Amino acid sequence: MSRRSGQNPSVRKGRRADGSEYYFFQYYVDVPGQEDRQRRTEVLGPTNKMNKSQAEMKKKDLILKLGLTSSEQRIPSSKTFADCVKYYREEFAPNFLRESTLSVANQYLKAHLEPYWKDVPIEHIHSEEINKWAWTKRPGLSWVTIKNMLRTMRRVISCRPKTVPMFSLRDLSIPAKDKLHMEIKRRNAAKISWKQANQLADAVQKRDGLDDDRRSRYATLFILASATGLRCSELYALRMDDVDFKVHTIRVDEAFDGLTYKTQECENVAAYRTVFLGDAEGRKALRVLKAYVGKRIQNPREFLFHTKRGKPLLASNVLSEALHPALNALGLPRAGMHAFRRGCNQRWQLAGMNPAVQQNMMGHSSPAMTDLYSGPLSQVQIRADFSRRNGPKIVVMENKENAQVA
Repeated sequence: MSRRSGQNPSVRKGRRADGSEYYFFQYYVDVPGQEDRQRRTEVLGPTNKMNKSQAEMKKKDLILKLGLTSSEQRIPSSKTFADCVKYYREEFAPNFLRESTLSVANQYLKAHLEPYWKDVPIEHIHSEEINKWAWTKRPGLSWVTIKNMLRTMRRVISCRPKTVPMFSLRDLSIPAKDKLHMEIKRRNAAKISWKQANQLADAVQKRDGLDDDRRSRYATLFILASATGLRCSELYALRMDDVDFKVHTIRVDEAFDGLTYKTQECENVAAYRTVFLGDAEGRKALRVLKAYVGKRIQNPREFLFHTKRGKPLLASNVLSEALHPALNALGLPRAGMHAFRRGCNQRWQLAGMNPAVQQNMMGHSSPAMTDLYSGPLSQVQIRADFSRRNGPKIVVMENKENAQVA
């Protein structure tokens, strides 16, 4: 590999004011934040005490000590992380990103990325430095949050023309123990079954402090969430004309963003779908929903679930007013609205739904994403599956085994 210009200098002769001669060479050093490099001079010694060959050998030794040919030497750049952030906010984001995406990115940038990396040249943001930064953040943040911030950082850097990030998420040094705990936590994420959803709906109907309208609204919301597996952003954006009671379908073509309080496009192409409520759970959910909306179905653009002002529901209100109190009343672990989606995915899977149909119903972009929602099964679910497939045979075998033990 050839060296950059100025890093393979020749030995030259110089003359001082008194007429004495000496050997010297010149080289360039990188200056962070500047395109132009600074030229420096190294004197090798007087010509009357060494010949040119000795001067060449001393030059090579000095070059090695200075690290001029080291792989760590990086071409400097006037582009700093702050420059990329400015371009990202002013040029890239307004044209290519949704408001909600920029809003989340700005939270990461202002709180964690800009204070540390603001004036650092892009070429100096590499894997080694990224890992140092990550470990300073680790005591207060999860690895998942750190990875999300680094994804934002890569996008900010790469959006600027002719700028390539010098690090990859694969280079992030996460201890094996932490990776295992992350995987266990993901697999054990809370799921709300169809039975539990009905119990929660009953608990909300009995909850003090809520008027009849809100009780009915939240109870219906929980039943529909469990039957359809919709994301909460999709549920809150549903309108009257999205429901077709005759053919048992619900159309998803919008999402409500809780950060900007606006309806917007769905998060991906696969999210645009029509969910068919053809099973027993889906038919019950449609009956409950039809009773809830009543004559309001005649207003096609009205939201199915809305506040008194006609606006979509806020996730924080749903959790604080209904879901969390109902979970506490039933003695169930605290969870969010996404737990209904995970529970629905698992119910469809255990029912033997075709994987391609299930992926379409969930609005996932790949089978791998659908698999991520599959967690450990309870003993009740395992025994129920055995009983469904084997019928009375398994009961007879268990009775024989118990009789032999006795």
